[in-house]
Amino acid sequence: MNDLLITVSLLVALLLILGSGVWVGLTLTGVAWLAVSIFSSRPAGDAMAVTVWGSSSSWTLTALPLFIWMGEILFRTRLSNDMFKGLAPWVQGLPGRLLHTNVIGCTIFAAVSGSSAATCATIGKMTLPELTRRGYPEHMVVGTLAGASTLGLLIPPSIIMIVYGVAAEVSISKLFIAGVLPGLMLAGLFSGYIMLWALRHPAQVPAADGQFTLWQKLAASRSLIPVVSLIIAVLGSIYAGIATATEAAAVGVVGSLVISALQGSLNWASFRDALMGATRLYCMIALILAGAAFLTLAMGYIGLPRHLAEWIGSLGLNKAQLGGRGHRGGCCNCVCWGGGSVGRAATAAALVPCKVVQPRGGRPSSRGGLLRPLLHQAARRHVPQLPQGARATVVVHDAHPYVRHD
Repeated sequence: MNDLLITVSLLVALLLILGSGVWVGLTLTGVAWLAVSIFSSRPAGDAMAVTVWGSSSSWTLTALPLFIWMGEILFRTRLSNDMFKGLAPWVQGLPGRLLHTNVIGCTIFAAVSGSSAATCATIGKMTLPELTRRGYPEHMVVGTLAGASTLGLLIPPSIIMIVYGVAAEVSISKLFIAGVLPGLMLAGLFSGYIMLWALRHPAQVPAADGQFTLWQKLAASRSLIPVVSLIIAVLGSIYAGIATATEAAAVGVVGSLVISALQGSLNWASFRDALMGATRLYCMIALILAGAAFLTLAMGYIGLPRHLAEWIGSLGLNKAQLGGRGHRGGCCNCVCWGGGSVGRAATAAALVPCKVVQPRGGRPSSRGGLLRPLLHQAARRHVPQLPQGARATVVVHDAHPYVRHD
């Protein structure tokens, strides 16, 4: 059957099932089942069982529920109140004044929650009523909160980064390290916009509460010690190479429980609510991951990624153009589906070969290339057969690596 007709049929089935109110994870699984059953001769039941178990039993995925639980625990503490008290004296002298507490507060809380929704809810429950009471324009209060809360997707420990790392089989620790600088740059741009707006509309910015001495600012900053300590414990252990992302997540859960206990907000009801909230959210994400993995396998059985790779290769796109192609939808859904299917299709296109060198008396190394783990695995398997000092190029085509001697 024509690939275009198969694609249109599966998209129609996807939209119909989603439109009927079925959960996203079950929708992806159902579409994958239809694809394997109708357009492939392979047994759908065995493929689904193996794929769902494989996508759910990854040790790397253990970090996901732990970071979610950490965010749920901190959401039920007085952390937002303490952050507002600690940040307010420092931003009084900036154009825009307390509007910056939304940006800085979201930046700090994103570094311990990993979720945009949790960041928005935690910071918003304090800043929205407080800034509105002080007379700040509602559109700026809500706008700065909505914009800055998206930093939870970028600043580690980002839940979406963990999902992408599992789906695309890349290092979660490296993703965390790569997300810090762009996240801080984006936060700086948000604050820069607030300053420009305040300079253009000075009449809409309420007067400062008063002048604070340096000692008063430092005294107020004591409220930030718990959250800063938790950030250092979680992210510092990853950046220093002391702990993996999963181990750092466990440290974060213990640290959040300690903070909650010291603030007096830890009791059986809050502990149970945090645990159940994390369980519900993780089960939703795990179901989407399993459905996306099965759908990726089904697309491979049909051969759509190979044909997509051939089509991408025929376009002659460069790296920037390839990276700019995407699709719209919910973050978790796009990452789960796109990271597995589109990522493999891009790998199969062999758009960037990988240079491999067999050193004298050392381990083979690889530089460049898309989805380096697959290329490096091929290098480790094939390059030892080369003479010492020889060079080779690993090229991936149709999701299979090939080694060409240089």
